[in-house]
Amino acid sequence: MLTNEMMYQALVAKDSSYEGTFIAGVKTTGIFCRPTCTAKKPKPENVAFFKTTKEAILHGYRPCKVCNPLEKMGETPPYISGILRELAEDPSLKFKDWDLLQKGIEPSKIRRWFLKNHGITFHSYQRMFRINSAFKKMKEGETVTAAAFDSGYESLSGFNDSFKSIFGVSPVNSREKQVIDLTRLETPLGTMFACATDQGICLLEFTDRKMLETEFKTLSKLLNAVIIQGPNRHFDLLRIQLNEYFEGKRKVFTVPLFMPGTEFQQRVWQELQNIPFGSLRSYKQQSISLAKPECVRAVANANGMNRISIIVPCHRVIGENGALTGYGGGLWRKQWLLDLERNQR
Repeated sequence: MLTNEMMYQALVAKDSSYEGTFIAGVKTTGIFCRPTCTAKKPKPENVAFFKTTKEAILHGYRPCKVCNPLEKMGETPPYISGILRELAEDPSLKFKDWDLLQKGIEPSKIRRWFLKNHGITFHSYQRMFRINSAFKKMKEGETVTAAAFDSGYESLSGFNDSFKSIFGVSPVNSREKQVIDLTRLETPLGTMFACATDQGICLLEFTDRKMLETEFKTLSKLLNAVIIQGPNRHFDLLRIQLNEYFEGKRKVFTVPLFMPGTEFQQRVWQELQNIPFGSLRSYKQQSISLAKPECVRAVANANGMNRISIIVPCHRVIGENGALTGYGGGLWRKQWLLDLERNQR
């Protein structure tokens, strides 16, 4: 589907939606770049396009030092990964600017990274992480006071104010509330957000999906919950299995899923999971398998409401004429996933 002209236009525009779909080799310099590279653009006749970095290397190109195409797009820097590991082990920790400087980390640098990748400052991230920890302690039976001080708060009033600003109710009135844990994942196709409850993964979407905010709001409303950055026992398995999938080592996912929705939506989403790895179905075929041959449009709409990309493989559904149709992560990602599965099959 991707022509050289389309890829060159994406390269010039530094279009992030093409990340993971091609690599550009510059003939005059012998380097290869990702689509979003900010270096000066060569003329069209001086560019060779490849599907993977491996292919570019085999043709004698070396990686660009500006865009680092061998790294995953948006990958968390090691110094931030270390901080996040410490927070996960002890949510009561408070990293102030002085603490960061002692670790050799410039506070403004980590602030910019969190604003870009999480939409909040690092200090806000820490506060939400502590609130998440305190809420779970209360759900396990701890008193409000114990949960507050165990999570690093120095005063009960400060904890109450922070809790109410996030949950909309005071801690003592939060019995009916729930938390949906949120984390960030890096993949060869770009950064993804994952959400999970105790029951399982309830969202896995690319961060640039246009409907992402709507999906967050829908999940929050369905579960009477607040989405907050925090650890979840399902995230580690999700990371392992996603990496195995992208490496071509996994065809079936076993990580638990939790998919709240209407009865019809859940039937459609379950049927999606019945499509074998590397296989394709049309919307009509999917409707027939659901014993709803007259509901092609309704099935397509339910597919579009799927909140768990890749694992619930709506990318395996195409138009009856064989053409790719709408995909929340972008048609280029859909083609990439289909190519990956076809090659592995």
